[in-house]
Amino acid sequence: MASSAPRVDHLVTSGTFSLDGGTWDVDNNVWIVGDDSEAIVIDAAHDAAAIEAALGGRTLRAIVCTHAHDDHIDAAPALAAATGAPILLHPDDLPLWKLTHPDRAPDGELADGATLDVGGVTLTVLHTPGHAPGAVCLYVPALSTVFTGDTLFQGGPGATGRSFSHFPTIIDSIRDRLLALPPQTVVRTGHGDPTTVGAEAPHLEEWIQRGH
Repeated sequence: MASSAPRVDHLVTSGTFSLDGGTWDVDNNVWIVGDDSEAIVIDAAHDAAAIEAALGGRTLRAIVCTHAHDDHIDAAPALAAATGAPILLHPDDLPLWKLTHPDRAPDGELADGATLDVGGVTLTVLHTPGHAPGAVCLYVPALSTVFTGDTLFQGGPGATGRSFSHFPTIIDSIRDRLLALPPQTVVRTGHGDPTTVGAEAPHLEEWIQRGH
């Protein structure tokens, strides 16, 4: 049987984000990387049934959390229970994870430089703290894309005004880890529209000035 080409599937799920006593309505991007037989889900947000349906019967190899804000992980345990896939999180985000899921720990740890193989491509973990201590991005050179969670958006860095976040740290992460990628790399974000490394790189100094 011929193997199918690797691809990225996308769905948007809706729910809420809560932290520091506030709650906001949000739409989240859920990314599925794989081929016709297997896949990895990046950020199981809000609706496990919708994500499982989007998998279309493929074997789910892992549920990768870019960080542990509740809007990115709220559906992860249900999706893991439905599919048997492990939940992977950087250990620096365990305090945030426990705010949402105190009785269900992740199944494995993400570490900077670690790789995940699925559907003929390799995802490399980039630890990019700032929005959250254990925030990571997933770089897939074969698909010329990076999944940035809430670290980098079209138009600037993710928010750093709440607990567990730090503006100078996110700037360092973006400068050193993301803007060093090839300029044509597509940036697939946790919310909103994609962009490219090349489109965002010229604006770094503006963000620094804006953030002070």
